[in-house]
Amino acid sequence: MTSSNSEQQERHLQEQEQQAASGGRRAAGADPVKREQILEGAKRVFMRSNFDAASMNDITREAGVSKGTLYVYFENKEDLFEALIARERNRIVSSIKQLLNDHDPIEVALHDFGVTLVTSITSDYTIRAMRTVLGVIDRMPRLAQRFFSATPENGYTVLKAYLDRQVAKGMLSIDDTELAAKQFIELSMAGLFKGRLFGMCDAVPAAQLEKNVSSAIRVFMAAYGQKSQTG
Repeated sequence: MTSSNSEQQERHLQEQEQQAASGGRRAAGADPVKREQILEGAKRVFMRSNFDAASMNDITREAGVSKGTLYVYFENKEDLFEALIARERNRIVSSIKQLLNDHDPIEVALHDFGVTLVTSITSDYTIRAMRTVLGVIDRMPRLAQRFFSATPENGYTVLKAYLDRQVAKGMLSIDDTELAAKQFIELSMAGLFKGRLFGMCDAVPAAQLEKNVSSAIRVFMAAYGQKSQTG
């Protein structure tokens, strides 16, 4: 009975999707709304279950699409997971780029950047994703490589570009802006990221996050700020 109901539901979903397609929707695999619908369903499944426990059947039910539609957009679980990570990374990059305003004092720009980035990196979703990748790294090295590999834009590259602009304007004195960007981010996350990753705390207290970022700014500006140019 359960199998029969499942087959009926699958046929019903396919009929609905065919009707939508005949009504002027985009070609199969090209509808951004449908793709987002699938990703949101997959995100809920992955947040409830670990990577191995989640199934494509679970995702089709959660997203409200047929198996045929799911496989038009995504080849397998790995493909779906990678797409979710890329979407989250793009969202974070978009938000932090807007915070590094060249018209703001450097300390203000770094503060807003640091708080937003560390909040995102230590969020439940990001921490769960990192734990998932670490849990399958021996069996799925490609997934881990895609997760941790450098992308055209990420927190480090966005901050480096900002630091390059400030150096060019004579506001900062930095020989290696790539290293400096990594130093600031690591200082901002000091003691917070590993604590979240290894389950030592459920959430980062706002006061501790503020303390971390403020301290990182003081250390960073003492090393690279205008005063260091005259010393």
